[in-house]
Amino acid sequence: MAPILEVKNLTHIYSIGTPFEHVALKDISFTVEKGEFIGIIGHTGSGKSTLMQHLNGLIKPTEGTVLLDGKDIWADKKFTRQCRFRVGLVFQYPEYQLFEETVYKDIAFGPKNMGLKPEEIDRRVREAAGFVGLTEEQLNVSPFDLSGGQKRRVAIAGVIAMEPEVLILDEPTAGLDPDGREDILQNIQNYRKAKNATIMMVSHSMNDVAKLTDRLFVLCDAQLAMNGTPGEVFAHAQQLVEMGLDIPEVTRVFLKLRALGLDVDPVYSLEQAVDALTACKGGSADA
Repeated sequence: MAPILEVKNLTHIYSIGTPFEHVALKDISFTVEKGEFIGIIGHTGSGKSTLMQHLNGLIKPTEGTVLLDGKDIWADKKFTRQCRFRVGLVFQYPEYQLFEETVYKDIAFGPKNMGLKPEEIDRRVREAAGFVGLTEEQLNVSPFDLSGGQKRRVAIAGVIAMEPEVLILDEPTAGLDPDGREDILQNIQNYRKAKNATIMMVSHSMNDVAKLTDRLFVLCDAQLAMNGTPGEVFAHAQQLVEMGLDIPEVTRVFLKLRALGLDVDPVYSLEQAVDALTACKGGSADA
């Protein structure tokens, strides 16, 4: 069975042949399996946003191919259009793209463009609103009367309503308070579980990607520098720091403990930290 997404030797160069020519992506290859949760990390300018926009056909590769279910997304215009519904993309601060009179109409915009029947559009709007925690009453108000966090939910619901098989999010929790961050991340998880959807999330929060993702893609200077589980990636903590990236707080603490002479391996989650410290003291976590 083919992976849901496959990227082969992807290169993208902006402004070719001009003084502003810039290589944004260079010879990147990877596969993504259905239902996976992929985290994408990298320093500013590493190519994360450019990569995301290739995955649903917003940008065409300079070289290489992007395949959805084994088929080149640029095979023909009809398939390219289908890909933009099947691979949903939520940009950073998506609330700035809201424009309709009511929350309901904003969420319904994507499904309407898909040519769905009114009853199917209604089902999708209400289901998507439920995934992100919007109430029935909020569907009838202007999105501009909502709080920043609620607007973010509306924008994400507008993409979810298209029921994408792959949901790609660029810093979905940026600018939110801790409670808002947790709520949005839970909304994403709820959608993933309900639809067996594939999630790809760009984030600067190492704690979030360590806790949520199955695999991490690390971009550095337009190339895919690492591709592995959170444990495999954060085992190279020093290399990540040298790339200008942060590491989970618990990993930083354990690196310090190791530097002080304690015989512990780096960890990336609180659960691993408890196990490691319990092993060191030779007792139980309750001791």
